[in-house]
Amino acid sequence: MKAKAPGKKTKSVSAVTFGADTAFLQQHTEVIVLSDRAGKAQVAVAPAWQARVMTSTSAGAGGASYGWINRKLIADGKLQPHINVYGGEDRFWLGPEGGQFSIFFAPGAKFELSDWYTPPAIDHLPFAVTRQSKTTAKFRSRFGVGNYSGTRFEVVAEREVKLLTAKSAAEKLGAKIGAGVSVVAYETVNQLSNAGAQPWEQATGLLSIWILGMFNPSASTTVVVPIKPGPVKELGPKVTADYFGKIPAERLAVGGTAVYFRGDGEFRSKIGISPKRSRAVLGSYDAAGKVLTIIQFTQPEGATEYVNSLWKLQKHPYAGDAINSYNDGPPTPGAKSLGPFYELESSSPAAALAPGEKLTHVHRTIHLTGPVADLDAIALSNLGVSLAEIQSALPAA
Repeated sequence: MKAKAPGKKTKSVSAVTFGADTAFLQQHTEVIVLSDRAGKAQVAVAPAWQARVMTSTSAGAGGASYGWINRKLIADGKLQPHINVYGGEDRFWLGPEGGQFSIFFAPGAKFELSDWYTPPAIDHLPFAVTRQSKTTAKFRSRFGVGNYSGTRFEVVAEREVKLLTAKSAAEKLGAKIGAGVSVVAYETVNQLSNAGAQPWEQATGLLSIWILGMFNPSASTTVVVPIKPGPVKELGPKVTADYFGKIPAERLAVGGTAVYFRGDGEFRSKIGISPKRSRAVLGSYDAAGKVLTIIQFTQPEGATEYVNSLWKLQKHPYAGDAINSYNDGPPTPGAKSLGPFYELESSSPAAALAPGEKLTHVHRTIHLTGPVADLDAIALSNLGVSLAEIQSALPAA
């Protein structure tokens, strides 16, 4: 699999304003905007698209819009057969994507893109608003979904989007946020309940909560995933990097304590980090825009059974990832890409739930922009590496 030749440069995250993105979205769907008192930190949520966070900003309507939004598809208004890539920097999905317990492939389907379909409930169907305030909004949906092996799940999904204060963000980061740094921080509290009469069991397949954030790519953006060091015999491989074929060396670097992955939206590729290697944090840095993004999520201590989303029948269907990152690009030479965008993702453990039982997964997004020295200190304390290390990990694009 060869790297895509350089083409049209992807724009930086700072090229579009939050006000412009929000105004566009409001032309096509209901938008709930959460805001702090000053109107600087804002988050735009679309109930019709599974209550996904479409975008956010740390500098008000005129500030940079951090989420990637698919304006062309949204403006067209036509449902697509395989997936409706509306965009959004925090969307609710369910796993697994591939394997004998996949909910994206019908029984007997081939594990190929032509047979891959996103379940409507996590693609284009709405979540109902159950509560709303200036800084929080709650949502709910009840639906059914089937897997490749023929198991049917009755599901209740609940979701709360919460805008965090700068003080709370600093506490979550365990670092000081300098006066010159602008920040927007929010978290989604995601819950999955077994609404059926039968328990969900490993033998017939389990679900997991899967949160994916889509962001504007650029040639200067690098994804960073801290990993636990240690022998492969005990912790397994540092990274899974063969989802869509081999990733060229100039796009992926694996160090002793961190994995670096290019987020330019120019080459379709994906990486995964197992729960044994995961530190429950990942991020990205856009060096041109001076935007540091930190993703934190809940990872229950000792939990090792995560659904496996590789596109093949599997010997180990519960040896999946806690963290994923996807870089968009043409699926085949000459084909159109979905975006372009790049993704930062987290997953819950596999949900072996009795009827009425519930699993909760929290996914937190923090965007910071400001003086490099301030961002560097935050990167060191949360990702374990400096901005200089991030920028030098991969060759210049």
